[in-house]
Amino acid sequence: MKSFSRASASKPKHSPLAGSGNFRVLAHGSNPQQISRHEWWLWLSALLVTTLSAVAFLLSSIHSFFYHADYFYEIRSDQARWATLCLILVFNAWLVYRQWSFRRLRRQSTEQPLDSQTVLQQFSEAAGLDPVTGLYTRTSLEQHLGKEVARARRQNTALSLATLHVEEFAHLSMRYGKSAVDVALKELGRRLKKASRGSDIAARWGDDDFLLLLPECGVNEVKQVLNRLGAVEVNSSGQKILLNLTTGWVDYQPGDLPADLLKRAAELLHLYDTAAHDSFSTTLAPH
Repeated sequence: MKSFSRASASKPKHSPLAGSGNFRVLAHGSNPQQISRHEWWLWLSALLVTTLSAVAFLLSSIHSFFYHADYFYEIRSDQARWATLCLILVFNAWLVYRQWSFRRLRRQSTEQPLDSQTVLQQFSEAAGLDPVTGLYTRTSLEQHLGKEVARARRQNTALSLATLHVEEFAHLSMRYGKSAVDVALKELGRRLKKASRGSDIAARWGDDDFLLLLPECGVNEVKQVLNRLGAVEVNSSGQKILLNLTTGWVDYQPGDLPADLLKRAAELLHLYDTAAHDSFSTTLAPH
């Protein structure tokens, strides 16, 4: 497991990583239980509108309410009936549309059933967890990082962000297959959780990049956490897969914003990628 020292602490003027990340959630109202619940509310609304309309028609038949029509805001009984009828027609049009949309949603959910793996992945993403490793997602890490930076600034404590890069990730996927590599990444996620303290946050930043948020953690503590990972080696379908990791860290400097830390971490991960690419090119070059 290779290790890089921390990145430069100079603060950048602008970070393209501010506010990045997309958080996908499950489509609202797309399962049968929610559709049935919405239909019940629709029928209750229809009952309420019908009752109020009947009361309005009943009151419009009482002529004592409509003795005078001297001003523009004083309506006649026939005008009250026509207004109530128009409102009923508008409501019925909306009622037909909602019923049609519910039927369409129910038909789609019936024609395209989700398997257990897809459902698990959707719930994991909705909870802010990576479905393969069980670690936090990029967006979740950004949210936690904002809180920890604010606390480090307020309490004047240390804060570090460890970086981990899986070397030759594309080569591993081509050689062993995606499912086998996912097994190895799952083991890496388990090791990260085991090596972390209770306050640490481990997240999958990209396909082959991982970040570890370490509150109140200086250089020596970062090295201890990374050393606890050990070699990540798994057997999948009779094949032995070894994940070679390149690690490093960046630390919080007074006045840093969360985007500043993320940019320095991204630059460090880019350095890993460039070094691995150059090494691979050198290996293939003729001698």
